Amino acid sequence: MATTSLLLNLTPKVYNFRHPRPKRTNPILARTSSSPSSSTFSSGAVTVKEKSSFPGKPEADVVVIGSGIAGLCCGGLLARYEEDVIVLESHDLPGGAAHSFDIKGFKFDSGPSLFSGFQSRGPQANPLAQVLDALDERIPCVSYDSWMVYVPEGEFLSRIGPTEFFKDLEKHASPNAVREWQILLDAVLPLSAAAMALPPLSIRGDFGVLSTAAARYTPSLLKSFIEMGPKGALGATKLLRPFSEIVDSLGLKDPFIRNWIDLLAFLLAGVKSNGILSAEMIYMFAEWYKPGCCLEYPLHGSAAIVEALVRGLQKFGGRLSLGSHVEQIVVENGRATGVKLKSGQFIRAKKAVVSNASMWDTVKLLPSDVVPKSYADRVNTTPQCESFMHLHLGFDAEGIREDLGIHHIVVNDWDRGVDADQNVVLISIPSVLSPDLAPPGKHVLHAYLPGTEPYDLWKGLDRRSTEYKNLKSQRSEVMWKAVERAVGSGFSREKCEVKLVGSPLTHERFLRRNRGTYGPAIEAGKGSFPGHSSPIPQLYCCGDSTFPGIGVPAVAASGAIVANSLVSVSQHSQLLDAIGI
Repeated sequence: MATTSLLLNLTPKVYNFRHPRPKRTNPILARTSSSPSSSTFSSGAVTVKEKSSFPGKPEADVVVIGSGIAGLCCGGLLARYEEDVIVLESHDLPGGAAHSFDIKGFKFDSGPSLFSGFQSRGPQANPLAQVLDALDERIPCVSYDSWMVYVPEGEFLSRIGPTEFFKDLEKHASPNAVREWQILLDAVLPLSAAAMALPPLSIRGDFGVLSTAAARYTPSLLKSFIEMGPKGALGATKLLRPFSEIVDSLGLKDPFIRNWIDLLAFLLAGVKSNGILSAEMIYMFAEWYKPGCCLEYPLHGSAAIVEALVRGLQKFGGRLSLGSHVEQIVVENGRATGVKLKSGQFIRAKKAVVSNASMWDTVKLLPSDVVPKSYADRVNTTPQCESFMHLHLGFDAEGIREDLGIHHIVVNDWDRGVDADQNVVLISIPSVLSPDLAPPGKHVLHAYLPGTEPYDLWKGLDRRSTEYKNLKSQRSEVMWKAVERAVGSGFSREKCEVKLVGSPLTHERFLRRNRGTYGPAIEAGKGSFPGHSSPIPQLYCCGDSTFPGIGVPAVAASGAIVANSLVSVSQHSQLLDAIGI
């Protein structure tokens, strides 16, 4: 196996802030507790003091339910807009599906681990990067350009970029696959200008979008169409259609190419190419297959992303309350006016309540008599992606090869499809790039079945029962075998110092996700992700149950859209000017 060349971005840069600091500089970040004692929780740069009562005044302009990436992006931007905002989190750690946790000195990512675009800036930047820019936050990252792939045809180190993948195709596929990949790149890369012409941070959920997005960026959009020519412009009309339609229109039939495209779509959004928007795939191609592109892993793990968003929320006066479980969204005179916590505390929202919970969990938080039947029926009939199996391991690096690499993808059988259960295993070993995530001389590993584990196999099981434990042992074996294949002969499962197996019930319990689901299984062309408003005035939704959908960039965009929609067009435009987009 080739050794990956890594560029370590360890030296912080000096940035010029483009706007004045806000007046409010004393945010409260706390974890509520019924205990009279006080303790401190620390996760990297963020310190959380446990208090015996709700932090600060029990009201805000906007109350955000959930501190997932979408909720934190929404809350941070609202604070940046000088709105009084509080984010309520049921867990004792912020981050939702992207939170991290520490066991015996091993710091584990609980969710996403494949990232890119953190360092991008300007109109075509990644949505999360645009939010971080607005919050004056930077995330030091390690840059890399490859991941290991284990497929039925063989195993290889797959590199991103415009040329390297051709070498893999020549060796593991066929000359025809090389030809078809070139056809695909020639067709989709020019479309990226149109796909990226409208910055996600410019979108809002009202007619003000005509000013902040349409009028502001129409010239660049028209320019991109002109530069593409008639054929390219015609292709751009398919940006909101399934990516498979572009693949079909190009006559691509090579089995390896079709399977690889499905795998990329699945890694990006949990669906195959017939279910993902062309715009989303083309955006990914622009980040992964253009000259000079790279992948980025945040130093100190995914917790660094969450901590940056929390810092941004804090510096502009926003509040985060951990251990604050929302039991009900309070509706008075037909409008969402706040939330009631499990403790019985009422938190008033003067302007809006924003739910970062899933669509199914949000409906459960509402009094049944205020939910229109048509809305409840639509939510309850929306298909769900399946759930996850997780394997978190901490082990000694002695005897493990030095060219291990951070990411490994195992596909057992192309014919079953990448979305089949027990078929695709994703493995992340972030201590390869960020050694501080494990004790000295150790590695931390997260393997998972990505949104393919059937919840119904686990439904109703007692987590303390022998039946449950046996099922965990049986269903986790495919992950163990993938890890043994990826890490090599120096690895021994018996010698792991930390061994945690998570099931869909774990996912459901700790993330408070209905049925432990990955999110809505909405296929492009057959349905669309809901917008961010709701039938209840003053209640908004963000996260993977809303447009643009599943994935870190998508949920960051959803949180930004809601925040933008709650302020004036003038405020929104001033922010776009301030961050140079």
